[in-house]
Amino acid sequence: MTELYYLGVDGGGSKTLAVIVNERGEELGRGLAGSANYNAVGLEAAVRHISTAVEQATHAAGCQFPLHKAWFGLAGIDRAADHQILLPHLRELAEVVHLTNDAELLLAGLENALGVVLISGTGSIALGRDATGQRARSGGWGHILGDEGSGYVIAQQALQAVVRASDGRGPHTALSERVLHTWNLQNTDELIGEVYNEPDKAKIASLSSCVMLTARAGDPVAAAILQQAAKELALAVHAVCQALEFPNQEVPLALGGGLLINEADFCTQVIQHIRHLQPIGQVALVKQPTLTAARAARHLPFRA
Repeated sequence: MTELYYLGVDGGGSKTLAVIVNERGEELGRGLAGSANYNAVGLEAAVRHISTAVEQATHAAGCQFPLHKAWFGLAGIDRAADHQILLPHLRELAEVVHLTNDAELLLAGLENALGVVLISGTGSIALGRDATGQRARSGGWGHILGDEGSGYVIAQQALQAVVRASDGRGPHTALSERVLHTWNLQNTDELIGEVYNEPDKAKIASLSSCVMLTARAGDPVAAAILQQAAKELALAVHAVCQALEFPNQEVPLALGGGLLINEADFCTQVIQHIRHLQPIGQVALVKQPTLTAARAARHLPFRA
């Protein structure tokens, strides 16, 4: 009997990860490439990154196209038009293709894939699905229109705090020294070249780790930035909860993204703010959404 293979792809704003499992859910191979958000990098680059990641995974797994089933979770997939644009480029990779926003991959970490997902990484978004099949989302508008509570916005606010302190328009903050040291800069004026010459969302978002460290060291400016970020993420979750129906109003919650998975103090802060607004049921930290989605692809009734 021919072995069947299942694929999960998480294409975010910074990178694309592909994972292949067998019928027993055992990981066989994975691949990594650049961003798959076609709104940010263009369709050609997004498709190339997806293909590269999947090809690496199939090579590692020792299998060939087409795979049996695939769940593609891609940033920027929010409208019917997005599916029409991307699906033709994915059909040859698997016999059955399921395409969603990347945030929906985390629903596979909840019982019956019901509940609310909150992601805070380079960007941020909350979305959910209830037992009636109704879906709702909040946030995910990108770094210009939104992404409150994300690594990018946290870092952006840190940079603004640094230049305000330099001008004398804002309070002194230890963020100044830490940010300059992280980017190996001598003075605040050099930030202009770093930020504007070659804008790199991932590079800027990575400064969020500086905010975490500085807040833990007792800096009130950094702490205030994180407090506001946690409140914004809680508001996004609450907005989704208000649009959906859950028994006893206790909402299962799946958390993902680098900031919520790797920054325990910040994650706890976010959960506390959510509890102030909304009763929470199961809380799942989905550390490997790509692997979780690949395993879920074995059972979900996808249609070709």
